[in-house]
Amino acid sequence: MSKLTSSRRVDPLAQVSDFDVRLLRIFRSVVESGGFSAAEGALGIGRSAISQQMIDLEQRLGLRLCQRGRGGFSLTEEGREVYQSALQLLSALESFRTEVNGLHRHLRGELNIGLTDNLVTLPHMRITHALAQLKERGPDVHIHIRMIAPNEVEQGVLDGRLHVGVVPQASALSGLEYQPLYSERSQLYCAVGHPLFYMEDAALNDARLDAHDAIAPTFRLPTDIQAHYQALTCTASASDREGMAFLILTGRYIGYLPDHYANLWVQQGRLRALKPATRFYDLTLASVTRKGRRPHLVLESFLDSLAATR
Repeated sequence: MSKLTSSRRVDPLAQVSDFDVRLLRIFRSVVESGGFSAAEGALGIGRSAISQQMIDLEQRLGLRLCQRGRGGFSLTEEGREVYQSALQLLSALESFRTEVNGLHRHLRGELNIGLTDNLVTLPHMRITHALAQLKERGPDVHIHIRMIAPNEVEQGVLDGRLHVGVVPQASALSGLEYQPLYSERSQLYCAVGHPLFYMEDAALNDARLDAHDAIAPTFRLPTDIQAHYQALTCTASASDREGMAFLILTGRYIGYLPDHYANLWVQQGRLRALKPATRFYDLTLASVTRKGRRPHLVLESFLDSLAATR
């Protein structure tokens, strides 16, 4: 009785390793070539190396797979069954590889994005362009946008309700990553009906400006920008820029708004920038994602598109 027959495996094969798959590929080539010598050209290795690989496979499986000698090459009954099973396994692996690569080409799933309000009027429409590219690449992707206050955006990304957000960049919160996207300028405005609206520029000194009721944002801002609000008499607050616009347009408050957002009202004669040469600040808006997040093809595709749009 041969050594392989006497030591035939009793327990089932515990697992199929990468090494086993490599041996099975060689076994398939040997069978389809009709023997060791004929397989040399297809495999690019010598006959002795092929023979050793087959011995390794037989020992791994505990089965005699083929007869080789003067009588030529032939499969045993077990060899024929292993060959058929190997074809199924290798075909399944190839199908898996093809399907996974297809996921990269044909995205599916959801993108949950949280945005600070009033970014759509920015002249550099990076978010809009990135969303368009995402939809072109993945027609079946479902995009869900939430327009919420910056602190809610950051919390949503932290707890996983949102995949990505765009917020004014202040001090970084632990667990989040920030990538600068835009720089927007905000100016101090008042609306028609406010006493300062009709005042000559020369009469708009700092003391007069700082004495009027103003609006403070409740979302986080960098320290240097907070100083602009600390100089004002803030008697009202708002969680977002739209809320600030509502109050400014009453004609009873002054406050800072992004110039791209205020521009339409300025053109209509409803808003006026106060001392625009000195009463302004520039704010960086950044994308925010969670550190250590799990791979997510839809999100990564969106971030790639966002990074590529300038």
